[in-house]
Amino acid sequence: MKIILLGAPGAGKGTIAKLLTEFDGSVQISTGDILRSIVKEGNVLGQKAKEYMDRGDLVPDSLIMDIMESRLQEPDCQNGFILDGFPRTIPQAEALAKLLARLKIKLDFVANLDAPREVILDRLTTRRTCCNPSCQAIYNVKNNPPNEDGTCTLCNHQTIQRDDETEEAISNRLKTYHQKTAPLNDYYEKEGLLKIFLSLIADDTIADIIKALKA
Repeated sequence: MKIILLGAPGAGKGTIAKLLTEFDGSVQISTGDILRSIVKEGNVLGQKAKEYMDRGDLVPDSLIMDIMESRLQEPDCQNGFILDGFPRTIPQAEALAKLLARLKIKLDFVANLDAPREVILDRLTTRRTCCNPSCQAIYNVKNNPPNEDGTCTLCNHQTIQRDDETEEAISNRLKTYHQKTAPLNDYYEKEGLLKIFLSLIADDTIADIIKALKA
């Protein structure tokens, strides 16, 4: 498969992307993961990205697209890929369209994961993350809790609630999403690529996406 996953913070993009990789071997691609990886590797693109990140600046779209072009040409992408939360803006979407055309890659569709606000708030405010930088395992105190003492089941470091996962912070993130990222739905609808999937129960969402792929 070759798809883009869109959706608000907490809509389940990361979870759905990971489960979809198990379906046909497609790889999950998120810009955050790519940036962390290439910075760690220290290659030319990574060094350029690190300069911006060290200053606390956003990595410019031109560099993001160079990084994305390199990633999409790696061997593991030949079986397919799932772009997790990218693009985030219309200019990025337009740049991505040009890149895919140049690489002769055709998307199956763009999947927008739709979840009610109350579901998003519940998911994110109950999320906990391992504080170990080399682990970063994610838990949910309701359905996937850490150890009873709040430590990570994998490395025994303490799990924490991130600053951007309080109710106030989430409300601000959702506001930013609706202002900057939600217009992508209109963009991809006009391109005839948009499909909307209800994102309440992961297994149901996966089944709906796979059904759409087979159709």
